[in-house]
Amino acid sequence: MIPLAVPNLSGNERKYLNNCIDTTFVSSVGEYVTKLEEMSAQLSGAAYGVATSSGTTALDMALIAAGVGRDDLVIIPSYTFIATANAVAHCGAIPWLMDISTDDWCMDIDLLEHELATKTERRRVRSTTEDSEPGGARSTSAEPDALIHIESGRRIAAIMPVYVHGNIPDMHRLKDIARSYDLPLIADAACAIGARLGTEDIGGLADMSAVSFNGNKTVTAGGGGVVISNDKAFIDRIRHLTTTARVWPDYDFDEVGYNYRMTNIQAAVGVAQLERLSDFIRSKQKVRSFYATELSDLRKKGITFFPAKEGCSCWFSGIILPEGTGLEISKKVCAGLKEKDIDSRTFWKPVHLQTPYTEAPRSDMTKSESLWQRIITLPSSTNITDVELDTVAQAVRTVVNELF
Repeated sequence: MIPLAVPNLSGNERKYLNNCIDTTFVSSVGEYVTKLEEMSAQLSGAAYGVATSSGTTALDMALIAAGVGRDDLVIIPSYTFIATANAVAHCGAIPWLMDISTDDWCMDIDLLEHELATKTERRRVRSTTEDSEPGGARSTSAEPDALIHIESGRRIAAIMPVYVHGNIPDMHRLKDIARSYDLPLIADAACAIGARLGTEDIGGLADMSAVSFNGNKTVTAGGGGVVISNDKAFIDRIRHLTTTARVWPDYDFDEVGYNYRMTNIQAAVGVAQLERLSDFIRSKQKVRSFYATELSDLRKKGITFFPAKEGCSCWFSGIILPEGTGLEISKKVCAGLKEKDIDSRTFWKPVHLQTPYTEAPRSDMTKSESLWQRIITLPSSTNITDVELDTVAQAVRTVVNELF
């Protein structure tokens, strides 16, 4: 079986893991945690980084550091892995779901502007207090203006675009929108380390960006994540929260914190992977280019390929079946490839169709609903061989020609 994605562990992973064992630094303290944070920031063009236990907890902490709280709304695309929405829910907030652009599968910025312009308003929230003396009068005080979602009455607390497959949307435009509405901009960059917006690294494109090192990512630590930012206050806040909000050196804690630390063992693997980031990105881009070129004859059947803007890190690559194809046919394609020992998968089901979020506010979802059932990911490992790529292409062509 040619797998969908396997870690490429042919570098210094074993050496660094043995060092962890030899020094006994296997938990959340050790040199590799610091190295991973520094390398992640440097390779992303950011000033700071703080490691976390997963990509989801990285998102969670970025949201909390930005001030997202209970009953707030956070704007995210519906076409994303459910962890994006879950991180919002973990803060006690609710996702406001947006449709995507078919050009890059990222949040539709035109739609976002329209939704913000027509479905929000500024309100000055007033809080009521009571004099502490017996019989004291009640008084009201004005809080700062808040951006309110008119239909639900909820405060909008942040915008969180997703860098789908390592495609970066127009973050300059998104940043202008976020600033005009006085909203923090947090990037779900789970699969996008090493990606660029043209010639710009991702580190400075948002207030904070969260990266995942899950096992199927381009760079893996077996698990874990990192938040990168140019804002030291955000990073210091996250570091404090993720280490149980402990005030050293004694066992004093100044708030409810989280044990969201990455271990030195995980970081050791991650550091070895980051040492080869540029090679991994080139391999991913090569895979995407191979499929688009080698299978270009399938375009006459209405089959297209994953979008790849300039600077895309091409986390996964694959094919998009013709317009109108349903999930049942996509699964038949995957089953046919499996019979030929090729691993393939359908991909993300949009968040608005997922049970926990069916009541979340949303835009029209025409594009997401048309697209998601037609996407098939193909083997995209960084160490896939040319022979394996040829085998995959031949199998795809055979299966597709049988069904279309």
